[in-house]
Amino acid sequence: MAGPYEIFVLVKQVPDQGSKAGLNPDGTIDRSKAKRMLNPFDRYALQAALHTAKAYGGRVTAISMGPPPAVEVLLEVLEHGVDRGFLLSDKRLAASDTLATAYALYKAIQYAGHFDFIFCGLQTTDGDTAQVGPQLAERLNLPQVTYCQDFRLENSKVCADRIIEGGYQKLVCELPVLITVANSYHPLEYKSFRGAWRVQQLVRNPDEMQKYIRTVDLDAIGADSDRCGLKGSPTIVAATEKVGELGGNCVMHEGHSPQELVEEVLKVSNIKEFLAA
Repeated sequence: MAGPYEIFVLVKQVPDQGSKAGLNPDGTIDRSKAKRMLNPFDRYALQAALHTAKAYGGRVTAISMGPPPAVEVLLEVLEHGVDRGFLLSDKRLAASDTLATAYALYKAIQYAGHFDFIFCGLQTTDGDTAQVGPQLAERLNLPQVTYCQDFRLENSKVCADRIIEGGYQKLVCELPVLITVANSYHPLEYKSFRGAWRVQQLVRNPDEMQKYIRTVDLDAIGADSDRCGLKGSPTIVAATEKVGELGGNCVMHEGHSPQELVEEVLKVSNIKEFLAA
């Protein structure tokens, strides 16, 4: 299958973990007050999508799930060169775990139409599970390349280098494919002047914005609300605990062998007392 290709990239708006704004006393995040940003891991997926479109031809579609303010990340990715975006926003999605999230995004992808590639970040900084991408691939019955550091197209097949412990695994698979992009991939390039100018015009003209960013709810995409949000999430968080202060600190230890490093760590910790208890 030759280009042009339909390229989807999933992006998410997450709380800015570098800011104390929006933190509750117990260390949890008050999302209504927290500063917002594009998930850092998704920046690599975005670069992979844009690179694919530039190198092989195609259209890039960004899909996000979140409350109405999440439209900000879709405007941001349009500045980088994305062609169009879909925002899945519905109050019934609140408290979705990875199972419910993957189901909702699966329905949103089906709604968005035909695709050849789906690019995802490895994980999100607020959930940190790395589960949604693989779950999506299973629901869509797609081959998946996780922890992908680099890839190319040869004879309409994806030839990918996947990071594994101790080295790399080379994979070849047919299209369509879902790829989770490692943060050792190429960094996201700067926004284009043309993209930034276009977004400025869209912000000033909401009617025109509808042509580039479409907001949909569960009914529009044909999703079962009982499989979304808290109702569709089997994960239960029993309690949360605040550990340390924001930012923390780090102490480096040096040694010429693993044994020396272990002894050095034991000197400055209470591990021995913990093991003896």
